[in-house]
Amino acid sequence: MQRLPMTRSETFAALLVEHARVRGNRPALREKHLGIWQTLTWQQVFERVQKLACGLASLGIKPGDHVAVIGENRPQLYMSMMATQALGAVPIPLYQDAVAQEMVYVLQDASVSVAVVEDQEQVDKMLEVRDQCPALRSIVYDDPRGLRHYVDPALLSCDQLAALGQQQHAPEFFEKSVAAVQPHDPAAMFYTSGTTGKPKGVVLTHHSLIDRARAVEAMEGLTDHEEVVAYLPVAWIGQNMFSYTQLLVTGFTVNHPESPDTVTIDMRDIGPTYYFAPPRVLEGLLTQVTIRMEDAGWFKRTLYGWAMQVARRVGAQVLDHKSVPLVERVRYAVGNALVFAPLRNVLGMSRVRIAYTAGEAIGPDLFVFYRSIGINLKQLYGSTETAVFVCVQPDGNVKPDTVGPPVAGVEVRVTEEGEIQLKSPGLFKEYYRNPEATQETLTGDGWFRTGDAGYLDEDGHLKIIDRAKDVGKLADGSLFAPKYLENKLKFFSHIKEVVAFGAGQSEVCAFINIDLEAVGNWAERRGLAYAGYADLAARDEVYELIADCVEQVNRDLSQDKRLSQSQISRFLILHKELDPDDDELTRTRKVRRGFVAEKYAVLVEALFAGRERQYIDTEVKFEDGRTGRISADLKIRSVRVVTPNIARAA
Repeated sequence: MQRLPMTRSETFAALLVEHARVRGNRPALREKHLGIWQTLTWQQVFERVQKLACGLASLGIKPGDHVAVIGENRPQLYMSMMATQALGAVPIPLYQDAVAQEMVYVLQDASVSVAVVEDQEQVDKMLEVRDQCPALRSIVYDDPRGLRHYVDPALLSCDQLAALGQQQHAPEFFEKSVAAVQPHDPAAMFYTSGTTGKPKGVVLTHHSLIDRARAVEAMEGLTDHEEVVAYLPVAWIGQNMFSYTQLLVTGFTVNHPESPDTVTIDMRDIGPTYYFAPPRVLEGLLTQVTIRMEDAGWFKRTLYGWAMQVARRVGAQVLDHKSVPLVERVRYAVGNALVFAPLRNVLGMSRVRIAYTAGEAIGPDLFVFYRSIGINLKQLYGSTETAVFVCVQPDGNVKPDTVGPPVAGVEVRVTEEGEIQLKSPGLFKEYYRNPEATQETLTGDGWFRTGDAGYLDEDGHLKIIDRAKDVGKLADGSLFAPKYLENKLKFFSHIKEVVAFGAGQSEVCAFINIDLEAVGNWAERRGLAYAGYADLAARDEVYELIADCVEQVNRDLSQDKRLSQSQISRFLILHKELDPDDDELTRTRKVRRGFVAEKYAVLVEALFAGRERQYIDTEVKFEDGRTGRISADLKIRSVRVVTPNIARAA
């Protein structure tokens, strides 16, 4: 199976054929296995995809069918998606950390007949729910460890699938299949996170995905020499666009870490030039840096503090090649040599040329930190339904509080109610088997309702305030934007998650999750013993620590004319971390605000009733599906609200 058919490069399979012909000996995919990087060239990827596609056809996969793909970033899973698309079928990536029962709805809704999974853990999940999913007839696995004694006619390895395809189909079959796929055929389906109800299958075409990837390729000057590290869930459209669609559009190299625990080490190995991370990852990295600095000696702490002061003053201007006084430029150069360059190396970002963050709003303070130390971090805005790329900040004109202007081909408008609506070549085809939801999402004149609230500034940059449904008003009519407040608090390394409440109320209150690693380190340095998260979260000293963070945010808010009345007056530290397994977060770690408010209604009531304590008993789920209960008598802390001084701020 060596033949390379002549095709137009407007579908994913056609792009693969083109890369095999043009750069066949160049690296396409790398995977770290047992500490050693293994490389697959474009030619090798093409040959493997050809066999896997024929194997899937032997299992009965035909155009329009759905194939589930479940696991970490692995070359075999990527090539399985390519093989599925080459047949005109549709891959559906699922979150690898979801429990088996969470996958049932998608497997049933999409009538999935074949699942390609990573390892024994995912095989066990499929076998567990197979009786509930009558369409599921075959389970293909990549890693055979632990599966030697499994005897089931539905199971076969990726190698067996490839051998089956080679035996039963000639190269001409693959060629005809690729030629039959059209640009406006469905290419992939991603299920929404289900923050407001049942997940919806978002159908994206070859054209919509490829068009948006090409627009950003042209904007950023991406080349086939870029190095990318793929470490986020493939089921998230951001990672899929970044390391799969753009891989096939631009032809660069995607590197797959050995495990989620080795990502930072593996990034230092590779030195990616093109990087993508949601705010939660960037927050985690900053927390690690902060902990290391707190544990460092006096000289290192003093040097770091001085360097960061310089970085905050002029770092962003230096990065954007703007005019900076000579003295400050020299100071920054010293800081770069002694602090910023070593820090970028520790983070694995020494060679990063372009870095994106997306998925949810990022706090301006966190954003400025990365840019000030010389990392070209930029915000982008989009969603699953828009193939990600709607707005991207352009080099030299990056504002910390906007997501940039629309990407080429995108039109944006803001309604009188403040909702952002758009038109884009990357717009989804439909919600699978849900015409009512599809119709509700589009306006009568064809604009997509994003559900986000914001506005375009004087430079045409889009500023996101919050989800439109979450933006509200306090009892006095002043603006309440919970996500904005939450992001400001999450900049502090000691705070991991925040849920703010206040719509229709006379004050703003909040639930807070502490960061166990950061606060644990802080407590150990002060000789404070604790037995776990709940014990640490209940300490008076920790409440004082968090209260200081809240009051700092209140001082900042007092200078903001629009949000000065949204200062947080009371908070509590939750007795447990918000968890996707407990349905409190989505699999992309977004807070399910409505669910949290309902589940912890007694705590919300206690906050606004002015109580000092409140008992709570909560059911929790374990990874193996078992349930348990955790209870606590939570303290509620009041904090100082700062009198606004808008005149001085002006």
